Formats: sequence, structure tokens, C-alpha cells
Amino acid sequence: MNELKPTENPQSLPSSVYIHVPFCRHRCGYCNFSLVAGRDHLVERYLAALRKEVEQLPVHAELETLYLGGGTPSHLTDEQLRELFALIGERFTWTAATEVTLEANPIDLQIDRSTLFRDLGVNRISLGVQSFDPQKLQVLERDHSPDQVMRAVEMARKFANSVSIDLIFAVPNETPQVWQNDIDQALHLGAEHLSTYELTFEKGTQFWSRRLKGQLCESDEELRLQMYEMVIQSLTANGHQHYEISSFARPDHRSRHNQVYWSGADYWGLGCGASGYIDGWRYTNAESLMRYLKLIESGESPQVHRERLTPLESARERLAIGLRQLDGLRESDFLSRTGFSFADCAAEPLGRLESLGLLAREPEAKNVPTSNLNEIANTDSILRLTDKGKFLYDSVAVEIIA
Repeated sequence: MNELKPTENPQSLPSSVYIHVPFCRHRCGYCNFSLVAGRDHLVERYLAALRKEVEQLPVHAELETLYLGGGTPSHLTDEQLRELFALIGERFTWTAATEVTLEANPIDLQIDRSTLFRDLGVNRISLGVQSFDPQKLQVLERDHSPDQVMRAVEMARKFANSVSIDLIFAVPNETPQVWQNDIDQALHLGAEHLSTYELTFEKGTQFWSRRLKGQLCESDEELRLQMYEMVIQSLTANGHQHYEISSFARPDHRSRHNQVYWSGADYWGLGCGASGYIDGWRYTNAESLMRYLKLIESGESPQVHRERLTPLESARERLAIGLRQLDGLRESDFLSRTGFSFADCAAEPLGRLESLGLLAREPEAKNVPTSNLNEIANTDSILRLTDKGKFLYDSVAVEIIA
């Protein structure tokens, strides 16, 4: 068994941390995240275990990003949130320049908690809105109303520099008109950031079981593509940059924390079900809350999966995940970071994906002070998804990594 002991000091300390808070008021039928509902009596025990995990980390300097996800971090009481931030502060520090994101359920922001969040340093809120349509919210088994979303955004404006809204499309029986109204409502609220996700039926969820029983039907591919194109057109026409497969942001409001993941940088992942990436080591904590608690409380490591990626595996993963960013990947940057060119790590799959029209490689002239440019020496290649590739990104990523 792996004992719970101080983490070996990495060559350079990550400047980003993800903390998982697994508690929710209830579990929505489509959700496959690591969470528990109706078990709030375990919160204090979880915070105690999380403190033990944090204590094994090296004392850290200032963070660039801190992200509290779940589950529903906003479901915690004010005192529990203060305790959570206090234990994080035992190893990490942050300032007003740090991006501190808290995921929240609109129903938890119906009373004014702005002073609390401001005191804790939260400056970015991510609201699990999913829809503004009452019938669609009912299908998704959400527990808030459209009016409560308005109130939550109003409250968030009192402390947050950036408000992000999550929306889901392609819900059973959803029409393009309902989806367009969701987009318009989010724009009307002035959200600086939007994450839009196609509904997926994940194995093990209630939605998966209901689909097998014929109680729910998946939207056809043509409609899903239409809805994806609708959100791209609407948001980009209103000043949002489509900077990642599912993410749209006004200038200077991109998710800095998520960009850490997509760029392949190191980060700590703490709490049940959390994953981290340190010096080429990928690890994942126990997904089950009870298993996580028992491992920590018995002095064992909560990490149930840990692997060292080879340089080639790391490069392929960085290539696949990096292509989520629609600016694409510059080959010279990729080479300097990984030691591999695109062809070195994935020549065959990249060739197939380009021939299928899912990827495009574009030359970019370097800014060199000479009037006699050598085309080979002074151009750089940028690899990015095509419009078709954006919709089929999952297939692109599997092809590259495999």
C-alpha cells in the first residue's frame, strides 16, 4: 500500500491548483462526476481529510489560478467555505491577480454572499445554469428556475470580475428555438464567459439507463451540429471569442485555469476524483468519497492511479489536448516544449486527419529582419482544427493519442 507521505518535490512547483468539492443538493440524471447528494454530514470529515492531503504538499509561493469545482462548492455553508479556504492557505497563497474560480449552483446564490466570497478572494464565478427554459430544466432535473439565475448573476456581479455560464444543448425534444433563446438570455445577462456542452449519455448515469429503456432519445447528429453552429454564430457575432471547442469569452476573460490543462502545464489536483499532472506524472485520486476518506484516514495515499508518461506519450497528449484551443498549435513552440515536431510524434494520424478535412496546417511567416526570406527557414507551421474538426474533436484526439 502507498503511504500518505509528503509529495516528492517536483523540479518546479505548479502555479495552479484544482480542489474537488463532491457535495451536491441532488444528483442530476446526466451527471457522471464524482459527487454525493444528501450526505452533508460528511462535509467536516471530508475537509479534515483534504487538510491531510494538502499538508503533504511542499510549501508553495503565489498561485496564478485556483479552481474549486465539484460537485457544488457553493453548497457548503459559509463557515465550511471559510474552513476550506483556510486549509488551502496552509500551503498556497494568492492575491487579487490570481484567478480564483468557484463553481456555483444558482439556487445557492439567492442570498447575498458577496462579502464572504470577496473576503475569500473569489473573483470568478462559474454558474451551472444549463438552460433558461423551465421545461428543459425539468428534463435535466435541475433544481433552479430562470428567475433564480437572474438573481444569482446579480449577486455575482457584486464580487466577481468575470461571470461564466454553463449551457447544455441537444436535450431530448429540444428545438433550435429553445436553444437560441438560451443563448440570447445568456447574452442579455452579459456573461463574460460561456461554456456550451452537447448533452452526452454517460454510462452509469440515470440518463443512460433511461435511454436504454426508451424513455429518453438522443438528438440526431444533424440537429446537434446545427445547434453547435448556432452558438458559434451567435456568440462570435456578439463579441465573444470562440477560443476552445466548448468555450467562448469576451477579450481578457478566457479561463486561465482551463488553459493550464489545454497547454499541458503542471497542476495539483486535490480531493476525491481529482487528477493532477506533475513533472510528467499523471495521477488520479479515488473517485469514491468513502474510499478517499478511508485511504486518507488510514495514512495511505488517495492516489489510486499514477503513471509516468514517456516523452513521446506526453508530446502526443499535449498535441491532442492542445488542439482544443482554436488558435491552434505553433510547431516551433511545440518543438521547444516537447522536443518533438508534429511529424515526430504523430505523422501517420495527422496525415489521415488532414486528408479527412479535420485538421489544417497553415504556414506562418516569422518576423525576421531580412528582406530575403528563406521560405523553409523562416516560416512556421500552425496546426488547428477545421470547422468540421471542431464538431468531431473527440475522434481527432483519440486518433492522435492512440
